[in-house]
Amino acid sequence: MRVRTKTTMALRSVRLNALVSIRAYYKCSSFGVRSFSDQASPQRVASGSPETTVNHLLYTPEHFALKESLRKIIDQEINPYVDQWEAEGKFPAHKVFKILGNAGFLGVNKPVEYGGLGLDYSYSVAVSEELGHIRCGGIPMAIGVQTDMTTPALARFGSAELKKEFLLPSILGDKVACLGVSEVGAGSDVSNIKTKAVRKGDEYVINGGKMWTTSGTQADWMCLLANTSDAPPHRNKSLICLPMNLPGVHIARQIDKLGMWSSDTAQVFFEDVRVPCENVIGQEGMGFTYQMLQFQEERLWAVANILTTMDNIIQETIDYTRQRKIFNQPVLYHQAVHFRLAELQTEVELLRALLYQATALYIKGNDVTKMASMAKLKGGRLAREVSDGCLQYWGGMGFTSDVQVSRFYRDSRLMSIGAGADEVMLGIICKYMDILPKK
Repeated sequence: MRVRTKTTMALRSVRLNALVSIRAYYKCSSFGVRSFSDQASPQRVASGSPETTVNHLLYTPEHFALKESLRKIIDQEINPYVDQWEAEGKFPAHKVFKILGNAGFLGVNKPVEYGGLGLDYSYSVAVSEELGHIRCGGIPMAIGVQTDMTTPALARFGSAELKKEFLLPSILGDKVACLGVSEVGAGSDVSNIKTKAVRKGDEYVINGGKMWTTSGTQADWMCLLANTSDAPPHRNKSLICLPMNLPGVHIARQIDKLGMWSSDTAQVFFEDVRVPCENVIGQEGMGFTYQMLQFQEERLWAVANILTTMDNIIQETIDYTRQRKIFNQPVLYHQAVHFRLAELQTEVELLRALLYQATALYIKGNDVTKMASMAKLKGGRLAREVSDGCLQYWGGMGFTSDVQVSRFYRDSRLMSIGAGADEVMLGIICKYMDILPKK
């Protein structure tokens, strides 16, 4: 039995009321933001891991209320248009984010005074899981960039003025954010970035460039990591809120990618871009540390998101192989097939347990860098295993673009590369195990 204080119960009541308001929002048609759903017919996908509100290890009825409300948005406002946006190579981020922002889903764990719900990080994990029901990887990724990759440091360390200018509109869905960390010669090796922000009076003059910038062609502002001094690599970087409409910001191109087609990815250059020094998040020189903290939430978020997608892919493969016959019996009835699917689902459940344990420790204030890295490593590898294994059982259909498993096969490959490659995760884990060779 959980012991709840009066304060805790009062907070829960307030939060439940907020969630009820979110659900009520979707029963009301007077807001005029349901811009995609006039012709939509919801398509729900059976999950390989049915959820229950009874005795869940991490989630309360509040979590499930949040997930239920989000699922309605996904079914009505997003999934009916995914195929179109995949073909176009971009989804309308401002329109989708405004719908999510109006319903409260872009600031679940952000401060109430800046438009957030003020809930703990387990609610962000629940939201990420539910976003896994979106029928592609690119849109959830872009949403995750907005909620858990560009704004955590701003919410935690930014000044009140910066929060009003950048955090509040991002939570409300009025501004699209992007993250400027990776460069052509510095992906997983964040300490090696070359972009410089040189102080001149009360401004920084920024020169350099960023690569693989999610939402880069649509973003209103960038959370930019740049070198602001000649100090050692881990102490010379700062995070800067950079408006993307400033003179000298150049979108060089939208990058053509293997997967994540509906998410625009840009290469961005900076040529003598002037930004007020007050746009620095927190302390100058602390950017590397802040970014490493952001990475932990990013990695947990990514794992939560891909878990649901793997559940759905496995279930869809079960459904398909049950009705597809070979050698006069359903493909599913061959022992090699149903045994393999059972193994994959078992691996997914083990990863879910690790995620929930890491999340439970994180919301209590613990350092979960090692566990988040383990989950990210396993998530990327398991996604490749699930996508490849399941695609095989779809036969020739799996090699077409007509089925979800082939899209997942393309999209999931990024999991082992983005937010720190597998090899970087292994290095972090080894560091925490104290087994790295001494330099």
